[in-house]
Amino acid sequence: MLSNIGVPGFVLFLNIILWGVGLFIFYIVIVAAVKNGINKSVVGQLIEKKYESNVNIKSFLDKDLDND
Repeated sequence: MLSNIGVPGFVLFLNIILWGVGLFIFYIVIVAAVKNGINKSVVGQLIEKKYESNVNIKSFLDKDLDND
Protein backbone atom coordinates (compact mmCIF):
# COMPACT_ATOMS: atom_id res chain seq x y z
CA MET A 1 0.00 0.00 0.00
CA LEU A 2 2.93 2.33 0.67
CA SER A 3 4.10 1.93 -2.92
CA ASN A 4 0.77 3.34 -4.15
CA ILE A 5 1.20 6.48 -2.07
CA GLY A 6 4.69 7.31 -3.29
CA VAL A 7 7.42 9.45 -1.85
CA PRO A 8 5.30 12.57 -1.14
CA GLY A 9 2.90 10.50 0.91
CA PHE A 10 5.75 8.96 2.89
CA VAL A 11 7.23 12.40 3.58
CA LEU A 12 3.83 13.63 4.76
CA PHE A 13 3.47 10.60 7.03
CA LEU A 14 6.97 11.18 8.43
CA ASN A 15 6.18 14.86 9.04
CA ILE A 16 3.01 13.94 10.94
CA ILE A 17 4.97 11.49 13.13
CA LEU A 18 7.66 14.11 13.86
CA TRP A 19 5.03 16.73 14.70
CA GLY A 20 3.39 14.30 17.11
CA VAL A 21 6.69 13.55 18.86
CA GLY A 22 7.49 17.25 19.05
CA LEU A 23 4.11 18.11 20.52
CA PHE A 24 4.46 15.34 23.11
CA ILE A 25 7.86 16.67 24.20
CA PHE A 26 6.42 20.19 24.32
CA TYR A 27 3.53 18.89 26.49
CA ILE A 28 5.96 17.27 28.95
CA VAL A 29 8.00 20.48 29.23
CA ILE A 30 4.90 22.63 29.80
CA VAL A 31 3.46 20.25 32.43
CA ALA A 32 6.76 20.13 34.32
CA ALA A 33 7.16 23.92 34.19
CA VAL A 34 3.62 24.61 35.39
CA LYS A 35 3.82 22.01 38.16
CA ASN A 36 7.16 23.35 39.43
CA GLY A 37 6.00 26.94 39.04
CA ILE A 38 2.88 26.39 41.11
CA ASN A 39 4.61 24.32 43.78
CA LYS A 40 7.43 26.84 44.25
CA SER A 41 5.24 29.95 44.18
CA VAL A 42 4.15 31.79 47.29
CA VAL A 43 0.51 30.88 46.70
CA GLY A 44 1.37 27.20 46.17
CA GLN A 45 3.39 27.09 49.39
CA LEU A 46 0.59 28.85 51.25
CA ILE A 47 -1.96 26.30 50.04
CA GLU A 48 0.35 23.41 51.00
CA LYS A 49 0.85 24.88 54.46
CA LYS A 50 -2.85 25.59 54.94
CA TYR A 51 -4.14 22.21 53.81
CA GLU A 52 -1.01 20.19 54.65
CA SER A 53 -1.18 18.36 51.37
CA ASN A 54 2.25 16.75 51.18
CA VAL A 55 1.05 13.80 49.15
CA ASN A 56 3.82 12.50 46.92
CA ILE A 57 2.09 11.33 43.78
CA LYS A 58 4.39 9.31 41.57
CA SER A 59 4.21 9.79 37.83
CA PHE A 60 6.17 8.29 35.01
CA LEU A 61 8.31 11.45 34.96
CA ASP A 62 9.55 10.69 38.50
CA LYS A 63 11.21 7.45 37.46
CA ASP A 64 14.85 8.25 37.08
CA LEU A 65 17.99 6.18 36.79
CA ASP A 66 19.32 7.89 39.94
CA ASN A 67 16.45 6.44 41.99
CA ASP A 68 17.31 2.83 41.15
